[in-house]
Amino acid sequence: MQKKVPKALNKSFKSPKRQITEHSLIISILMEEKGLLEEQAWRLLEFYSGIGGMRYSAIKAGLNAQMVEAFDINDLANDVYEHNFGHRPFQANIQTLSATDLDRYRANVWLLSPPCQPYTRQGLQKQSADARASSFLQILEIIPQLKLPPSMLFVENVVGFETSDTHEKMIQILEENQFVTQEFILSPLQFGVPYSHPRYFCLAKRKPLAFSNPEFNRQLLHVPKPLLDENDELKTCLPIETFLEFGKDFQPNGVLEGSINQYLVPSNLIERWGNAMDVVYPDSKRCCCFTKSYYRYVKGTGSLLATIMPITRDKTSLEELFLKYFTPREVSNLHSFPKEFEFLPHVTLRQRYALL
Repeated sequence: MQKKVPKALNKSFKSPKRQITEHSLIISILMEEKGLLEEQAWRLLEFYSGIGGMRYSAIKAGLNAQMVEAFDINDLANDVYEHNFGHRPFQANIQTLSATDLDRYRANVWLLSPPCQPYTRQGLQKQSADARASSFLQILEIIPQLKLPPSMLFVENVVGFETSDTHEKMIQILEENQFVTQEFILSPLQFGVPYSHPRYFCLAKRKPLAFSNPEFNRQLLHVPKPLLDENDELKTCLPIETFLEFGKDFQPNGVLEGSINQYLVPSNLIERWGNAMDVVYPDSKRCCCFTKSYYRYVKGTGSLLATIMPITRDKTSLEELFLKYFTPREVSNLHSFPKEFEFLPHVTLRQRYALL
């Protein structure tokens, strides 16, 4: 059964300060216009919507906004999105959208999280020559053709995008269309979440709209402090155990249920790849970024959790730590997804990691 959710994002929604995320902070700064559309909800378009992370960030930012439409070509991701929001994204290649199509939505805010593979260190780094970058550039090139262009844009991507030729083309198109920009590289670690996952963000406002801190225009900032209110404070990282699904109830020496046992790392993998594993503990305040290959491979795909707290960590063998993979629920917790978020039963374990 699909969940019932309101179309509008609740303006009165207030999340605890410790749960503020880099995404929700950036979105709230982008849409801080006072006296503009106070009575009317902002109309948002969500490009490359995936499983709804950007939409959850908009909710957490406490906006008076309506997600008019979401776009994603991934059928499975759209299943998950529809299950959690009660609305199925428009499923087609974004490159098929025309100026007339986009004008029909009368959206004043675009949220874009285009494919990151053209810019990752592990990839070929073909940048705009990569076919996966073309849809993003084409969407930007449509802006001057619009009768109702967006007033604001929010772009999010992997670190490395900021040095790409795609980024250079994006800034050029935005400036030619009267947008002012502010750019950031921020990590959950700066917001109290023990997850090393730095991301690139670009905020763009079309004139006459302006940022309240124009001194940061056309700059790339690595700290969120200039964006925070006087009463806001950056939190020290919470321990990983705060984000765990099983917590202290996990008993590797006891009788394990099948659903828990499947997350234990096999001893043959520990023997083969132990030196390459990033091992963290429940009291650790940092873990590595999880890739879509997590659970399929152990080398360089994300941290593994020690379920036994040794007296002397550097003298305890990995076999004795009863290492386990972070569960999809725990990964989604570190991504600041709300507790209400869930996958459909038919989504396999590997598919869940890939979607996250």
